[in-house]
Amino acid sequence: KMSEVSEVMTKPDIKPKSMHRAKIWSDDVENLYRFQQAGYRDEVEYKQVKQVDEVECWPETGFVKKLQRRDNTFYYYNRQRECEDKDVHKVKVYVY
Repeated sequence: KMSEVSEVMTKPDIKPKSMHRAKIWSDDVENLYRFQQAGYRDEVEYKQVKQVDEVECWPETGFVKKLQRRDNTFYYYNRQRECEDKDVHKVKVYVY
């Protein structure tokens, strides 16, 4: 999974080809939920905007731990799941 993101990252300002909404919860959907709460499409856009190589994640779960919004305030996330079933359908999954 990381290699895909790294591959996409090498191209400046890459745009997704398509988008669909998540239907069931997964680790990937959880992380997308966190990026989208902070105002980004996904990890790719976050890394482009913030010019960072790594996103801070919880070692136990692999979920995103902390994100910096565009206005430079920080969002901190729990190590457990935060995206509830009722919110799963709001998560946008982008395809590159």
